[in-house]
Amino acid sequence: MQMLTLDFEDDCALIGIHSTEEDYRLAFLLNKNLNIKFVRFKQPLDFKDSNAEFPIFEYKDEHNFISYYLINNKDIHTETNHISEGLFGGNYSTTSYLIPEKKKIDYFLKIEGSNVLFIADLVEKLNRIKQIITSFSIDTNTLKSKNNLIF
Repeated sequence: MQMLTLDFEDDCALIGIHSTEEDYRLAFLLNKNLNIKFVRFKQPLDFKDSNAEFPIFEYKDEHNFISYYLINNKDIHTETNHISEGLFGGNYSTTSYLIPEKKKIDYFLKIEGSNVLFIADLVEKLNRIKQIITSFSIDTNTLKSKNNLIF
């Protein structure tokens, strides 16, 4: 019996982005500065055992056969505690991460169908956008939770 294996590293590249912008605003800035057209998925990325939802923006460059995905790394979920008495009453929030080992990264840009030179050039262009604090290529071999990026 032959087993099918999924090789994440050969299929795509990953860029980490630090920015204080909201996800829709960052997608707009990338559209404007990189001449692409991100569109938000109707359904966010979610997981069976979690309340967390991670918005996804997608752009498929059919001319160059490249797919781009902008994914928020953080989900802040506000819980309402119906018992408002005592020390622990009221609302509280929980933060979930798409890739928990990279908590300081705000967004991931997943690119399918590119090469190393293209990624280096893209990182350079991203770093020229003033609303992006920094961006950098991520070696997917170092990620424990890289399966969270398969969708």
